[in-house]
Amino acid sequence: WEPPCTSFSRKTAAPSRLRSGMASAAPRRPGTEVQMSQLVLPCHSNHRGELGAGQLLKWMDTAACLSAERHAGCPCVTASMDDIYFEHTISVGQVVNIKAKVNRAFNSSMEVGIQVSHEELCSGRRWSTCKAFATFVAQGQGDVKLKPLSPQTEEEKIEHSIAAERRRMRLAHKDTLKDLLARCPRDTGTAGSAVVPAAETRVESVELVLPPHANHQGNAFGGQIMAWMENVATIAASRLCRAHPTLSAIEMFHFRGPSHVGDRVLLKAIVNNAFKNSMEVGVCAEAYGQEPAPSRRHINSAFMTFVVLDEQGRPRALPRLQPEPQDGERRYREASARQKIRLDRKYIVSCRQSEVPLSVPWDQSNKVYLSYNNVSALKTLVAKANWVLAREQEKVRMYTLEEDQFLSFRMEITVRITAAQAFSLLSDPRRRHEWDGHYATAELVQQVDEDDAIYHVVSRTPSPENKPQDFVILASRRKPCDKGDPYVVAFRSVTLPTHPPTNTFTRSETLCSGFCIWPETEETSKVAYYNQATPAYLNYVTTNIAGLSSNFYATFVACEKFLLKNKDEDELILRLRDL
Repeated sequence: WEPPCTSFSRKTAAPSRLRSGMASAAPRRPGTEVQMSQLVLPCHSNHRGELGAGQLLKWMDTAACLSAERHAGCPCVTASMDDIYFEHTISVGQVVNIKAKVNRAFNSSMEVGIQVSHEELCSGRRWSTCKAFATFVAQGQGDVKLKPLSPQTEEEKIEHSIAAERRRMRLAHKDTLKDLLARCPRDTGTAGSAVVPAAETRVESVELVLPPHANHQGNAFGGQIMAWMENVATIAASRLCRAHPTLSAIEMFHFRGPSHVGDRVLLKAIVNNAFKNSMEVGVCAEAYGQEPAPSRRHINSAFMTFVVLDEQGRPRALPRLQPEPQDGERRYREASARQKIRLDRKYIVSCRQSEVPLSVPWDQSNKVYLSYNNVSALKTLVAKANWVLAREQEKVRMYTLEEDQFLSFRMEITVRITAAQAFSLLSDPRRRHEWDGHYATAELVQQVDEDDAIYHVVSRTPSPENKPQDFVILASRRKPCDKGDPYVVAFRSVTLPTHPPTNTFTRSETLCSGFCIWPETEETSKVAYYNQATPAYLNYVTTNIAGLSSNFYATFVACEKFLLKNKDEDELILRLRDL
C-alpha cells in the first residue's frame, strides 16, 4: 500500500453483407457522431493558397451543430467555444476531415468534442490540425431537458467524465482573469523596437445577414460570425506587422445572443497588445436591424492570437504597440493577463501527462488549470478499460493496470457508510494517519477555495537515501455533477516557493492518485483508491500484488474501520452544515 503521494508519471451499425457474399461488420460509431470531409478549393483559400481559418471555423461549427441536434432532436445554437490551437496550416488540394460528437449532455446544454485533421490524397499522409470543445444549447419548445448519454468505449467514458470538469473551468474563466488583473503591474512601456500606435490597427466592417448565412431557424451560423470576425482580425493584425499574419489560437469565447436574416452585423477589431513573437487582436460583433433608430446588440467578442512566419516557418519578431489611453491601456493589460492564462492552460491542460513536469509551479493564475488537470488525470485513470483483478481477500479487491512505464493499482471495498460521509472523511489528508501507517503528518498550507487545498505531507516510508519523504500536495474535491458520477478526491504535486525541499526530507512527487466513491445503496458505498507507482516503489508494490505481504489488505481494512468508527460523528457534522 502506498500513500497517495508516492507515485509519479511523466450508434452501433448493424453488420452488412458485401456483394461478394462475405460478411463485414461496420465499425461502431456513437449515435451522435458526425463526420465531414471537405476538399480545400481555391475559393476557400487565402493569398498563400492556404485554407482560411474562418472557413475552417464554419465547417467545424456546422459539424458540431449537426451532432448536437442529432442528440437533442431539436434545433441547437452555439453558446461557446473553448480555446483552439491551430497546429498546422492546410493547403489547397488537401482534404479536411472533421469528426464531432457529443461528449456529455447536461440540462439543456451539451459539450461537443471536435477533432480536425487533414490529409494529402496523393501520398496518404495525415496531420492533426486542431481539437476543440463547443457548448451548444437546445432550443426546443418550452423547457428542454436533454437525455443523458451512455458512454460505451474507454475514450467515451473519459470524455464524458472530464466534460464536467471542463464545464467547471469555463465557468471560472472570468474570475481567473479578474484575479490575475488585480496583481498585474500596470506596465505599458514601449521601449525597444519600432512602435505602432494601436489606433492605426483599428478596423470596422459591416456584413448583411443573408439566407445563405443562416441556419434552418433563420439565425446566422455561429461559424459564419466567427469567419467574419477572423477576417477583420486578420486585417488589424496585418496593419501592425505590415505582413501577412497567421492565426495560431482563438481564446475561449461566448455567444451573447443571436443575429437574424436581415440584420446588419458590425465587426470591430483592434490589436490589444504585441508580444515578442505574437499579438492579440480583440474583435467585437454587434447586430442591429433596419428600423429607423436601430439599437445595437452585442452578440460576440473574441480574442485571436496571430504570428508572422518567416520562410522557415518560424515566428518573426513584431514591432511594439502603443496602446490608446484609458480603454486601450485596459485592453493592453488584459491581453497580457490572457497571455499568461493561455500559456498556463496550454502548458498544463493541453500537454500529455508524460510531457508535464510532476510538480508544476503553483500560483493564483494557474490554480483553475492545475485543479482541472488534477481531477481529469484521476478520472482518466478510472475510466481505463484494462484493469485486471490481481488479488481478492474477503471484501478487499486489488486491480492492476500495466501501461508503458506505469504500473497503476486500484484498491476497492464496499463499506456500510453513505458516499457523502466517506467523501467527507477521506478528503482531508490531515486524518489520513488515523488509518494509514505510511502517513506521519499532513499540514494545511493553503485553503485555495471550497474544493481545493494545498498540504505539506510527511511520510513514514523511507526514501532510498534513508530519509523520510515529504510532499507538497494539491488536494481537489469534487461532488457528483450528475447521477452516476462518483465523489472524487484527487491528489497531485505542486511547487510552492514557501515550501522548498530541505535536507531533512527527500522531496517526492505524485501526478495521479486519489479516491473515487460511488453510492451503491442508501446506506452503502463503494470506495476505490487509485495510484501510479514510482520506480522506487515497484518492488514494494509487486511484492504485495504477488501476495507475499498483507500490507495493502491491512491498510484498506484499517480504512474501512476508520470510516465505520467515524460515520456517526461525520453525519452530525454534515447535518449541521445543512442547517
